[in-house]
Amino acid sequence: MTNSLGLDRAPADTRVVVAMSGGVDSSVVAGLLAREGYDVIGITLQLYDHGEATFRKGSCCAGQDIHDARRVSAALGIPHYVLDYEKRFKEAVIDPFARSYANGETPIPCVSCNQTVKFEDLMTVARDLGADCLATGHYVRSGALEGRRALYRPLDGDKDQTYFLFATTPEQLDFLRFPLGEKTKEETRALAREMGLSIADKSDSQDICFVPKGSYSDVIRKLMPEAEIPGDIVDRDGKVLGRHKGIIHYTVGQRRGLGIASGEPLYVVRLDARTQQVVVGPRSALTTYTVRLRDLNWLGGRPIEEMAAGNGLAIEAKVRSTRAPQESVIQVRDGEVYVTLVAGESGIAPGQACVFYADDTPGAQVLGGGFIAEAVPAAMVT
Repeated sequence: MTNSLGLDRAPADTRVVVAMSGGVDSSVVAGLLAREGYDVIGITLQLYDHGEATFRKGSCCAGQDIHDARRVSAALGIPHYVLDYEKRFKEAVIDPFARSYANGETPIPCVSCNQTVKFEDLMTVARDLGADCLATGHYVRSGALEGRRALYRPLDGDKDQTYFLFATTPEQLDFLRFPLGEKTKEETRALAREMGLSIADKSDSQDICFVPKGSYSDVIRKLMPEAEIPGDIVDRDGKVLGRHKGIIHYTVGQRRGLGIASGEPLYVVRLDARTQQVVVGPRSALTTYTVRLRDLNWLGGRPIEEMAAGNGLAIEAKVRSTRAPQESVIQVRDGEVYVTLVAGESGIAPGQACVFYADDTPGAQVLGGGFIAEAVPAAMVT
C-alpha cells in the first residue's frame, strides 16, 4: 500500500525534505506532511543578500524570509536548517542572467534556479540526509505514468508554475513531490490559518528575488559595468534614427523611452549585441510564428526525434508564463528543434522559454520545453 506521496511505506517511515522559502505555500506543504505523520525536515537556502544584490546596505528581505521559515518550523515542531548558497546562486543564476541580458536576450532566472540550486544541489542535500523525496510548494502536479513520473498542470490554473519547471529532468521528477497541485491558493491560505501559521496572509513575491524593484539594468550595470555600451538605434533597413546608452536598457517589444521622433509608433524588434544596435520597427514586425530552440528538455516518453519527425507533432505551447498555451507544431530538422505557433505571438525574444503541453486541458501533461535561440519574424511588412 502506498502513502499519499506515492511511496511504498508508512508516513512515519518516510523522510521528506521540504524546501522552505518562508512563504505561505512551502510552509503549508511542511505543515500538511507533518500532520500526516511524515518525518519532515525543513531546509531554507540563503541565496542572496538584498544589500549585496542591490548594492544597498541594510536591506535584507532574504533575512526576513529565513526568519519566517524558522518560526513556521518551530510552530510545526520540525527540524529546520539554513544553508548558505549565496556563492553558488551567484555563479549558477545571477552571473548567467547578467551575461544573457548583456547579449540582448530575455533570460528567465527562475528556471535556472530550479535547474541548478533548487533541484540539483538541494536534491543532493536531501539525499545526503536520507530523504525519500523532496517536496516543494510549487503549483504543479506529478504522477506515475508508464513506470515513470510525469509532470502535469495544476488544479489552480491562475497559479500554474509549470512554465518555470519545464527543465526538470525525468530523474528529478522521480524524487520530487508537489503536494499543492490539487489545491487552490485560497485553500492553501485557509490551511495556513487553520494551522495557526503566522505567515498565512503573507503576500506572494512578485519580483525576481535579486531584482527587488524590477530594474534589471541597474543590477546588470553593477555586475557588468562593461555591458553598458552606447550604440545606434536603427530601423530594419539599418538607417540610424538615434543613439542609446546600452542595449541592457531595452527589451523586445518596448515602445516607450526610445527617445526618437517618428511618424508612426516604433517598437524594439531586435537587440544586436554584436553591433550594439537597437533595431526598431512597426508593431507588425514583432509577430513571430516560428522559434528555434536550444537546451531542450523532453518529458514526452518516446524520443522527440520519433514523435516530431515528418510533419511534426501537434501540441500546445506557451512562450509567456502568463499566457494560455496555443496550438503549435514541433518539428525536428537537421538536429534542430523548431516550434510553429499557429496563431503567432508578439514580442518573442531569445532567452525566453517555450514550454510544451499535450493538450489545452487544465490538467494537461507537460511534455518539456526549451529556451528560444531564435525568433523568426513574420514577413516584414508594415
